[in-house]
Amino acid sequence: MNATLKLPVEPWARRLVLLEIALPVVLLVLGIYAGLLQVLFRAGVIQAAEFWGWEYYQALTLHGVVNAIVFTTFFAVAFGNALVPYALGMKLPLRWAWVSGIMMIVGTLMAAWAILTGKASVLYTFYPPLMAHPLFYLGAALLIIGSWIAFFNWIPLYLRWRREHPGEKTPLAVVGMFATFIVWLIATVAVAIEVVVLLLPWSLGWTQEVNVPLARMLFWFFGHPLVYFWLLPAYTMYYTMLPRLGGGKLYSDKVARLVFMMFILFSIPVGAHHQFAEPAISSGSKLLHSFLTFAVALPSLLTAFTLAASLEYGARQRGARGLFDWIVKQPFFSTDGWMFSYLIAGLIIFILGGISGIINASYSMNLLVHNTSWLPGHFHLTVAGPVLLAFLGMSLHLLATHAGKEIRLKRLAVAVPYLWLIGVFTFSWGLMRGGLHGEPRRTNLGMSYLNPDSPFYHPEWKLYVTVTMIGGIIMTLAMIAYFTVFFATALRSRTKEPAAEFPLSEAYHDEPAGALANLRPWVITAIVLIVIAYTPMVRDVLRGTFSNAPGYEPHNPAPVNQIEQLDTSP
Repeated sequence: MNATLKLPVEPWARRLVLLEIALPVVLLVLGIYAGLLQVLFRAGVIQAAEFWGWEYYQALTLHGVVNAIVFTTFFAVAFGNALVPYALGMKLPLRWAWVSGIMMIVGTLMAAWAILTGKASVLYTFYPPLMAHPLFYLGAALLIIGSWIAFFNWIPLYLRWRREHPGEKTPLAVVGMFATFIVWLIATVAVAIEVVVLLLPWSLGWTQEVNVPLARMLFWFFGHPLVYFWLLPAYTMYYTMLPRLGGGKLYSDKVARLVFMMFILFSIPVGAHHQFAEPAISSGSKLLHSFLTFAVALPSLLTAFTLAASLEYGARQRGARGLFDWIVKQPFFSTDGWMFSYLIAGLIIFILGGISGIINASYSMNLLVHNTSWLPGHFHLTVAGPVLLAFLGMSLHLLATHAGKEIRLKRLAVAVPYLWLIGVFTFSWGLMRGGLHGEPRRTNLGMSYLNPDSPFYHPEWKLYVTVTMIGGIIMTLAMIAYFTVFFATALRSRTKEPAAEFPLSEAYHDEPAGALANLRPWVITAIVLIVIAYTPMVRDVLRGTFSNAPGYEPHNPAPVNQIEQLDTSP
């Protein structure tokens, strides 16, 4: 197998990638700490006053926003800024890349100020009538717009490559990153409308009330596709790098391209399955979105078979025999291909994450687990499984290659994903089992779920809450180990010449792309499908007979007082 190609990177392009990796990893330290506080509080180990000066929902907001939005968006942009020029063999246009990065940083700092000062305790979903400070919404808008600019900056680069390479297939890595940002661009249009048209004027006092079901619908138009914005960079690594790290080749290039196109088609018109309990949306719309949610499982099933075939091919090249010998012949603990451990552990976690997601997509079963701890148990198997581990592994890889440094403590680095796997399985089992017994999610009245004086006390939850806490502590230990490796590597002296370097795989079956060569028809079909799926929902929420809602600020509950003063006489 050919050696990995190393390409020189302009100094300012390297600095940008390193900045877009380092800042979110630093913020992730706060996000992980806030997550640890949650499990300790639920288990009664600490009280609400011990949140390092944070209020319960403030810490929960910080955990969700940093981990699920800030870290993932910065990583996707940094990964694309490094991978797209590398795969095309071209230089990253620097001016707009830096405009993008600066805009994202400014937006993040604005939103972080609002959260850390207690003026935006609106959770990751920022549902109205919970109201945040205007800088939170403006910061979120700048973060999103900055990520758009990064994507738009790659398009002229790609078009120039097409002109210079007529008839050649677009590199699979570029297809993966473009699919990622096409899904992101379409999905974030809705949340941009929610923020700019509904929430920001409302927060500024220009409007007095907001249409809550409309805001929720716009959020989930974005909120579930966000999962695929998380997953698709990981899928790009799975298809373009995992087979090489496993010592083999990608079994089918064409299947990989088909999977990315299917994600473009099915990622977005699925949001209503998060709103099965929403009275403003018709049952017909919910049924359609339920079917489409099942459809989005198809590319993941194709991925499972394709990657298994790729890894089996590599293992048999190394001498594996028998029906299952190839499974144990994988380089699980290799320090040379250390990133394999991050990708394979994430895939193992994702098996249960995908299965539990099918339960959430079913209308009848979803109602049984709605707003219980089952839900965070499920989504930690997705975002905290393949997504987080792939992003952590690649962040460390980008740090090492773009800074010209050898990774410190490689054995510890290899152990991190397996320790994390044990922790997240333990954590999610506790949450999901508790949810099946009615344990609520993100509910706080200043008391632990295990406090007999709490209205949420239930002796049957004791085991599940305790198991959740143990899992959360193991996850925290894994992250402490990762931060140790990351910052030890960052602080060491340069040991080699900085360069872009990715272990891209060859294809075993390198078929012609055919209908998969052009993104345009897939994007057009996706837009048509979105119009079909969302037009009835928009009509439902605009025709509703419900009243709009005034804002409620957790740190300044004035609307509650106003409600108490309403005349309730007949």
